[in-house]
Amino acid sequence: MKKIYTTLLLLGGLFPLGSMAQLQVVNESPSNPDNEPAAVHPVPHPRQLKWQETEFYAFFHYGMNTYTGLEWGNGDEAESRFAPTGAPNPEQWLQVAKDAGMRGGIAVVKHHDGFCLWPTATTTHNITKAGNDYGRNTNIPRDFAAAAKKLGLKYGFYISPWDRNSVHYGTDKYVKDVFLRQCAELAEYGNDQFEMWFDGANGGSGYYGGRNTTVNVDRATYYDVPNLRDTVHKVCPDCVLWGVGGEARWIGNEAGWAGETNWSPENRDYSPENNGMYGTENGWFWLPGESDAKATNKGWFYHDGESPLTPERLFQMYLETVGRNATLILNIPPNKAGVLPTASVNALKGMGDLIRQRLSNDYAKDAVVEVSNTRTKGAGRNYAAENMTDGDKDTYWATNDNVTSATITLSWDDAKTIRYVELMEYIAKGQRVKSFKIETSMDGKSWTQRGGGVQTTTVGYKRIIPLNGSTNNSYGSGYSAKYVRITIEDSKACPLISKVSVY
Repeated sequence: MKKIYTTLLLLGGLFPLGSMAQLQVVNESPSNPDNEPAAVHPVPHPRQLKWQETEFYAFFHYGMNTYTGLEWGNGDEAESRFAPTGAPNPEQWLQVAKDAGMRGGIAVVKHHDGFCLWPTATTTHNITKAGNDYGRNTNIPRDFAAAAKKLGLKYGFYISPWDRNSVHYGTDKYVKDVFLRQCAELAEYGNDQFEMWFDGANGGSGYYGGRNTTVNVDRATYYDVPNLRDTVHKVCPDCVLWGVGGEARWIGNEAGWAGETNWSPENRDYSPENNGMYGTENGWFWLPGESDAKATNKGWFYHDGESPLTPERLFQMYLETVGRNATLILNIPPNKAGVLPTASVNALKGMGDLIRQRLSNDYAKDAVVEVSNTRTKGAGRNYAAENMTDGDKDTYWATNDNVTSATITLSWDDAKTIRYVELMEYIAKGQRVKSFKIETSMDGKSWTQRGGGVQTTTVGYKRIIPLNGSTNNSYGSGYSAKYVRITIEDSKACPLISKVSVY
């Protein structure tokens, strides 16, 4: 008290007595009345959380390359070569995606050849000079956004930063007057876009308005990424900028798999090809992984004679991406008529059927759930075991601060034939779990570990474990069990689990 009194006397000497009346003693109430666990940094931005919740979405490579048979156009293709044999139908594309269990889609509207699938003011290399009325009358960003809204799906656009057509590429004028303006134009097609996709191309040989030369840039600085993010986020606040945009990372391959151990934290100097599949446990910023993969056996764009992968192979991709703390963007190329081929439609429907058949009947909803430790509840929030099976993504089970290992046991009166266990961390407060194991039992006394040689390390947003240890032949005959026990063996801090499912 003497110290406080002395301080007040000193303040009284510095300020007039009248101003002393304005000084108030602040009553510091407990700062954490809900006893919420402290975050383990880094943590995701809210737009990254919404993006992660999309989980599985489509990629539609369509454009000039569809008609030239190329994968990377040189930029000197005559606009008239873009001549669809029918009216391009983005609603059909997205309906197929929805039937496959996807929650959105991204349309390629400008690839490296620089041809734009909308009437842009930045270049004459666009659909207004297409070779027929089907081409001239289309506007893919407009029609794609409208179809997504109609079907209740998320949507976004791929726009190549590299432009092999533009005479200005490699100069400041290209970034200011072409690329950033194109991004701003696309942002105007809907302020609810969830992702804008920028690949990592940093130049090379090209037409470049007749220069026919090689131009290389330092993409880390050339594309003015801070201004790019501001430009897009002002119009589309929930739009994640992939790749060059620096808000989500390439998972490191185009084969549809992420590492069994996959952290969302990362460091700026990581190598996507070597570490994109895994992330960095103690990385200093949040950079979740997206896996891009092809649903067909040829290129990203449509090619005559292509075939889709089988539904079983596509389901394996789902387990190895969405089931490993990544998102899956699966490419389905529209054909020369501007629609998805029948074979692709059937394969994607088959994939959706497998996801629904195998991962929808959740036994955990009817289980008795017991845990070895429960965090002390707060004034307005509890951390009970039931939070893991209540279907609410914003509730979670947690342990007390000093408890970093614990068990979750689910039980049923009658035996269930089970094949998969799904776990989800409450990642709004960071990715925590470092090691866990799964066991089954018929009597609750004798336990058998499941999952084969699968690395049961971290969980992240979502982890799906095939109990037979194989993603290649994951369904199998299953295991009969009355009990499932999940042991979290190690965690950066008290574990927070928002969902447990058993299928």
